[in-house]
Amino acid sequence: QVQLVESGGGLVQAGGSLRLSCAASGRTSGAYSLGWFRQAPGKEREFVAAINWSGPNAYYADSVKGRFTISRDNAGNTVYLQMNSLKPEDTAVYYCAATKIYTNGMPSNFGSWGQGTQVTVSS
Repeated sequence: QVQLVESGGGLVQAGGSLRLSCAASGRTSGAYSLGWFRQAPGKEREFVAAINWSGPNAYYADSVKGRFTISRDNAGNTVYLQMNSLKPEDTAVYYCAATKIYTNGMPSNFGSWGQGTQVTVSS
């Protein structure tokens, strides 16, 4: 199990930027890939981005590709989501998640979740 704590959410105008952080801690029996998901009011939770625990591979939902960037620190225990050119439709609670599972070379089956941080984008 890994504990995840998100931070960095807030209120921003459309076109602005925010950077979310997720700190991973706790005993680990192996490295975790980390990802971001979001859930807007009245909508299902959706995938945003993920990054492998090793290697430079990153993955993005089409809706955020080119605007959001996921990264991790050298120790791999903090993952960031740099969100640029924010749109009102990006408004959601953003969740950090972790997994050790790969499917076709991509992190999958995220099983550990943070509590989320609210991102609100005004027009």
